[in-house]
Amino acid sequence: QVQLVESGGGLAQAGGSLRLSCTASGLSFSSHNMGWFRQAPGKEREFVASMHWTGVNTNYADSVKGRFTISGDNAKNTVYLQMNSLKPEDTAVYSCTADGLAFGSYPYNFRYWGQGIQVLVSS
Repeated sequence: QVQLVESGGGLAQAGGSLRLSCTASGLSFSSHNMGWFRQAPGKEREFVASMHWTGVNTNYADSVKGRFTISGDNAKNTVYLQMNSLKPEDTAVYSCTADGLAFGSYPYNFRYWGQGIQVLVSS
């Protein structure tokens, strides 16, 4: 049974930083493409960042490029989303997701999802 659990969310001021963590059971991050999505109030879920299972290739939404960084620690079976220079518009529920296939290639097939955690950025 695959479970993804996010942590590290909370409250930050504009210009501040937060680091989200996603730990997994029943799945190895070293063999699965991983990603982060978010959904703000009144908006559809949107892509934030993704990382190939090798860790070599990463992709970011234009809205977060240069501010957010996705990375992983295979030994800890954990994926991170480092969020810097936060803006109020970053306020959303953030979800970790994993590809349904091991050693997958683009297009990624995100199947497994975490419960989601709230991030609130104040002005």
